[in-house]
Amino acid sequence: MPLEQAIQAQISSYMSKKGFYVVKVITANRAGVPDIVACAPDGRFWAVEVKRPGQKPSKLQLAHLRMVTKAGGVALWADSLEEFINFLEAV
Repeated sequence: MPLEQAIQAQISSYMSKKGFYVVKVITANRAGVPDIVACAPDGRFWAVEVKRPGQKPSKLQLAHLRMVTKAGGVALWADSLEEFINFLEAV
């Protein structure tokens, strides 16, 4: 099973290749902040919480994703590059 860090690296790299400005959050000033924050080529803010296959975000992490969506950004959680790509293609 791939490590969360490996999945984060795959997603970050893919986003960069698609023209996103990507930041991998290592330490944040508040708990629950998504692992990846980015600005899409169209200017929209993106937040991605990454999990290992079979794991799910905590209630706090889900709350942060909802806050991003409520503010007009795009927020999701993914446990693989393929899942992220499917979401990106559907948006």
